[in-house]
Amino acid sequence: MNDIKTDFDAHFQEEEATALRKIIAKRMVESKLTNPHFYLTVDVDVDHLSKARSTYIETHGRKISYNDIFMKAVAHLMMMHPECNIAFCDNKIRHYSEVNICIAVAVDGGLLTPTVRNCEKKSIAEINEEAISLVEKARGKRLRQRESQGGTFTLSNLGMYGIEEFAAILNPPQSMILAVGAIRETPVVRDGRIAIGKRMKMTLSCDHKVLDGAVGALFLAGLKEVLENPARLNVLLQ
Repeated sequence: MNDIKTDFDAHFQEEEATALRKIIAKRMVESKLTNPHFYLTVDVDVDHLSKARSTYIETHGRKISYNDIFMKAVAHLMMMHPECNIAFCDNKIRHYSEVNICIAVAVDGGLLTPTVRNCEKKSIAEINEEAISLVEKARGKRLRQRESQGGTFTLSNLGMYGIEEFAAILNPPQSMILAVGAIRETPVVRDGRIAIGKRMKMTLSCDHKVLDGAVGALFLAGLKEVLENPARLNVLLQ
């Protein structure tokens, strides 16, 4: 790191960017320049989701995360809406037959996206076990090439930092990325009365080259409905 001072600049230091940071910079610039993003946001009632997670943990003795449930729900919706599980590559539309979900993981000096493959075929317990292993590898920078490639969708959750809402940049060539905010307690109206409820905002970024607003909205509305519906949550958590 070198100290630098000129007549016109504030004092600063420079260091060579790491290989990881260079890759991230290249891919993010590429994504913003070549993918016309549009953003859709919903506010989700997570009272039932919170209870379903707690019940699962008590019943099975396995501490699944909210991310595990989001991945399972996304995979379920992707199979219902295959028109969303696509990408625009070299002027062709690529239709994926599997749902491989990348998890955005903050690591020293950057960001890695380990991939949980075939989420549509895995139980919530299998997703949980694989995600834990991959996140640990990512933080230790021990991911194999196959474990960070082949994703068809990315999940980015900043709720643990208290961030309530944000919009994520697409992970090319994927056409969707879901940004999840913090679960918060807030006044809600139920049956004409004000009560305290748990809410969470989710923002879906979409590639307008291959997805239109109505398609993205239908997907996100379906995801919201699954996460708010006790019966559908019970099916997902089997």
